[in-house]
Amino acid sequence: MNRLSDAYNYQVSDKPSEDPSSSPDIPDDVWEKFARDTERDIRASAKKEPSARARMVSERLRAGEQPAGWRAGSTVKTPRRRRLLPVLGLLLAIAVAVVAMKPSLLPGDPFGKSEPDSAAASPLAPETAAPTAAPSAVAAQVPTLDHPFAGSPALGWADGAAGIILPKATAVGPISKDRVELALQQTKILLVGANLDPKTLRGDRPAAALAVLDPKQAKVLDLLKTSLAAPTEEHDPTQLFSRFNPKDVRLVGDVVKTRGRVTFATDARGGVTVHSDFTFVYPLVRTDGSTQVARTIVRRVIDVEILDPARYQVTSGLLTLTRYDADFGNSACGVYDGYLNPEFDSVSPTGAPPTGPTTDPYDRSKDISRGQAACGTASRT
Repeated sequence: MNRLSDAYNYQVSDKPSEDPSSSPDIPDDVWEKFARDTERDIRASAKKEPSARARMVSERLRAGEQPAGWRAGSTVKTPRRRRLLPVLGLLLAIAVAVVAMKPSLLPGDPFGKSEPDSAAASPLAPETAAPTAAPSAVAAQVPTLDHPFAGSPALGWADGAAGIILPKATAVGPISKDRVELALQQTKILLVGANLDPKTLRGDRPAAALAVLDPKQAKVLDLLKTSLAAPTEEHDPTQLFSRFNPKDVRLVGDVVKTRGRVTFATDARGGVTVHSDFTFVYPLVRTDGSTQVARTIVRRVIDVEILDPARYQVTSGLLTLTRYDADFGNSACGVYDGYLNPEFDSVSPTGAPPTGPTTDPYDRSKDISRGQAACGTASRT
């Protein structure tokens, strides 16, 4: 199911990798030259008839006589053994060269090109501007414990915090470059602490995320703490924090796919607003022993502000949270227990029937609407 959150707003007081199978066939004249050169090299390295002197030395060795200068106990390596190694080495080199030029000669799929996660070798470039369309359709594949992102547009997305790339800080009006840099770093702490921290995902208190928020925003912090302690529809911690009930589900592996961007600009009050827009994809499995994998997709748009403490009642160095919106793909409708509740095909739905529209949770080209929206259906997960 796909449910869209309320918008929370607060004011402060005054290149695809190349497919090996697509390589062109090698022309016949090239193969013929390769065979001729190979035969010539093998003949050149083959054993030759020993000279008369060599035969004489061999006769002495068989009679127990050692040439002058040889140390007793040293290992004697015959000419036959010395010449065998170059021949074997050459044959091995030929085999490697043939496989490199014609990998299809090997049986099976030695390079794993048919693996569901092969696209991960070509990660997408970082997002630097709002997309103009939803990600293209991908081949339908069933996610598994070994390949939890199979069949997902997020397969080529960055892993976890690596996908949260901060812009270069600059001074903005009266706000110095150092203060902007601090705000950017704390925004990343907020995003990681709220959406990627394993403790937060298991339903624990998101301490790191809360620590960067200004305590002088008493109403905001009281609302967040209330939602964590006693979640309801009105006080829902998933509006800012990604949380799953550890009694019901667990994350598959330790990777959450991440894509989005962070920007900053001056605002109407002479401060700086840091704007973040990210989508997180969580692969999950039930804790009852089932191996079926389901994915929940969460998109979050968060604005934080830094203001001049000489003019406003704020704590220098901490963030003022002014907006947080969220959109959820595959979370049960009408369930407000403080967790995101993914639905699995093998289990009967636990939430209310969806009444909203069908939407693509991977589509980052559209704004998250403000205000209440009916819980709908995700077109893909």
